[in-house]
Amino acid sequence: MVVFAGQGDARRSMDLLWRAPAEGGGRPGPKPGLSVAVIVETAIAIADQQGMAALSMRVVGERLGRTGMALYTYVPGKSELVDLMYDRVLAGLPRDYDTTGGWRAAVTAWATDLWEFHLRHPWVLQVSQVRPVLGPNEYVMIDTALGVLRATGLPPRAIRRVAGSLFNLVRGSAQMIAEARAAAAETGVSDEEWWYARSALLEEVAPDFAERYPSVAWLGDAGAYEPEDQSVPYMEGDARETFEAGLALLLDGVEAAVRRR
Repeated sequence: MVVFAGQGDARRSMDLLWRAPAEGGGRPGPKPGLSVAVIVETAIAIADQQGMAALSMRVVGERLGRTGMALYTYVPGKSELVDLMYDRVLAGLPRDYDTTGGWRAAVTAWATDLWEFHLRHPWVLQVSQVRPVLGPNEYVMIDTALGVLRATGLPPRAIRRVAGSLFNLVRGSAQMIAEARAAAAETGVSDEEWWYARSALLEEVAPDFAERYPSVAWLGDAGAYEPEDQSVPYMEGDARETFEAGLALLLDGVEAAVRRR
């Protein structure tokens, strides 16, 4: 399930995103205690607990003891609500990273924080990055990353591309874990059970597997498919190691670019 941001009324969405928090939320509703902020926080809680598929104006209204129609006084629709949810949840990310110990340590800390953030709020991974929300907290997240990368001394265009590569690495590896958890919950079959049930049949259905796919077999013989941490589910361990190794290699490349300059 992919959700595209910015699908509602542009002016209304931007007004809601950039309204000062002190304004609290919108015109008085039929009952006191309801506001844009309360609706957004409730929607985030639902998405965190049940996923984006469970989210609707009706469900949010029921959680608040209201009808879904009562929410439209504050938020025009689900599209605008998703924009607000996405931007609001980003406010939980750290904003400051100390670069006195070097840019690499700061970038590693930032990437790790963002990776863990996506695992706490996996529904965020379903919000496409093709069309950003353009909210204040989204800009804070981007500005924080660019601020850390500026310490490398690389030119602006290179920094932008490095930032994009880092975002893709973080989201991609976090998505593997999020989907693995969802698969186990929905099917009742663990990663290990699924893999072993099928991989065990390869020798039967493809007795010449090693000859047909020599590099794949080489990795298997070397134990490269087995995560180092056996205490976590298979795909979680694999995705974590992919994230850590990919980040290290990417930053090695950045270091090489910095030295060339």
